Parts: sequence; C-alpha cells; structure tokens
Amino acid sequence: MGERDLSDGAIYLPPGEGRAYALGSMTAVFKADEEETGARYSISEWWLEPYSTGPGAHAHDANDEIFYVIEGTATLLVGAQWLEAPKGTFLRIPAGTVHDFENRSAARAGLLNLFIPGGFERNMPAVVDWFRNNPG
Repeated sequence: MGERDLSDGAIYLPPGEGRAYALGSMTAVFKADEEETGARYSISEWWLEPYSTGPGAHAHDANDEIFYVIEGTATLLVGAQWLEAPKGTFLRIPAGTVHDFENRSAARAGLLNLFIPGGFERNMPAVVDWFRNNPG
C-alpha cells in the first residue's frame, strides 16, 4: 500500500516504509520530517546490525532527543555513562548532552527517535556521504 498522506494531515506508513538512508551497518528510516510536522519534530527509526557502532559521540545544541528501543538491546551513551537498553527502554537526551548508541549484542537492534524541534533530516545527505567515505 505504501505511504499515504490522509486528508486531515495524518500520515500512514506500513511497517518498513519511510525514507531510508544506508549508513554502513546502520540504517535510518525517517517517518515524519519537519515539512510534515511544521518543524516541531522529526521521527525516525535507527536500525543497527549485530555488533555495530552508531553515529559516534555527539551533542545537539538546540535539540532534545527521545529514544525508545523497539527491538533487541541497544547500548546508549549519556554524558560519560553507557547504559544497556533492552526493548521497551525510554530515554530522553536534553539538548547539549553528549550521546551515542550502538549494538553490542548478537541480534539486530532498533531505536525509535524523536528529534525536537525537527530538522535533523536536513543532515542526512551529508551523514550518508560521511559513512560512504569512511566505511566501518
């Protein structure tokens, strides 16, 4: 059936649908971008293959992030502390906080991410290029 924009502005995406970006052993799938949310937030899934690293430690000066583990077990960096996060774990990262995520397990891991306010998807072409030029 694919993506459908409903008449009232609602968005319907069946499982696996969205704007996908291949990032080495990680895949990002954007479900709602700033254009669709009035720049209030962006929503994406981040999928990590077994024993793979994430984006690297970083911080966002003006954006809070929410992570919710939707599959497997992820390990998340918050400040200087790594936290094991099994399926169902919720984590809020305030703006300015150093963070990262990776998959230290033998099974695929998935994270749902809310980026507040929106706009992270603007960075994705440069992020894809970086991963292409710096293979794992």
